[in-house]
Amino acid sequence: MKQTSPCSQAPPGNTLLPRLRRGDLSLRFDMKAKPSRRRIPRQSLGTRQSTRALRVLHLVTASCLLLTAYLTLPARADEPVARRASDGRLHIDSVVLSLIDQVEVSARQAGVLDEIPVAEGQAVEKGQLLARLEDTEAKLALAKTKLQADIAKKEAESDVKIRYAKKSLDVAAAEEKRALDSSGKFKQSVSQTELDELRLAKERAALEAEQAAEDRDIAKLTAALKQNEVETAEYNLDRCHIVSPLTGVVVSIKRHQGEALQPGDSVMRIVRTDPLRVEAFLNSREIGGDLVGRPVVLTVDLPERPKAEFPGSIVYVSPEVNPVSGQFRVWAQIANPDKLLRPGLQGSMTIVPAGQ
Repeated sequence: MKQTSPCSQAPPGNTLLPRLRRGDLSLRFDMKAKPSRRRIPRQSLGTRQSTRALRVLHLVTASCLLLTAYLTLPARADEPVARRASDGRLHIDSVVLSLIDQVEVSARQAGVLDEIPVAEGQAVEKGQLLARLEDTEAKLALAKTKLQADIAKKEAESDVKIRYAKKSLDVAAAEEKRALDSSGKFKQSVSQTELDELRLAKERAALEAEQAAEDRDIAKLTAALKQNEVETAEYNLDRCHIVSPLTGVVVSIKRHQGEALQPGDSVMRIVRTDPLRVEAFLNSREIGGDLVGRPVVLTVDLPERPKAEFPGSIVYVSPEVNPVSGQFRVWAQIANPDKLLRPGLQGSMTIVPAGQ
């Protein structure tokens, strides 16, 4: 049986092997040939600009859609919205107490922190000393300027030079008069040169009197200048003393004795807990009229005092209304003289109608 070579069995449509068996040398492969690349025509300048403008348009459109979606969002669920009761009172189920005044007390000038006479949790009054920088140099400068001011004040108050100048003028005038009288009675008794010298002495005394008056005026101005230097020295000494700008409680002390401070470095934080603020949102479509001064009642749960009530009043009504929800914001001020309330406590608030 005749065996056929695998190379002789070519699949239908394959003409490569038969051509090789026939010795067809016309088939050659160029090993150095590079695959053809289809050249992509470059976009024209106008096309590129159009593409870029289209991208910008897409970006602007997306931004507008995001803004529209944000504006059409409903009111947040955590915003305390009021509901009206049958007796006309407005109830806000969830409110939070917050601070009205709080301050970061900072150093007003560079120096070394020398004393902190207060502690965290301590109640302080407005103007009370909270901390003191090293103030020895400032005290010495103040003492020096006070002495200089005292000297200048004494010189301004003294009129000795003025009185002496006036006496000198009187004497010079009297001498000139006697010389003129003598010359009138007795010819050649007083020479013209002597008369000129006496006249010059009188004029000199008059000028010295004027100069003494001007010197006293200058002494008064110098005394005022020295007094201003005293006030400046007192101010510099006062800047070494850090005092409380409000009545409240020290909640944190951030520096320690011996630390070097720069102007603006925070030393401690003070909060005022009386009064406190409560914020609520009201519906402008249902509530109108002037709400400022309207009484409110805050209800909170305290230890051993559930449903404790605290009176207050509305002190601020926002002039802006949310265009989507139709709500506006109000602030109520709650008195806290006994410090039973603390910022962050949650409760409910009732707005009492006018006249009740």
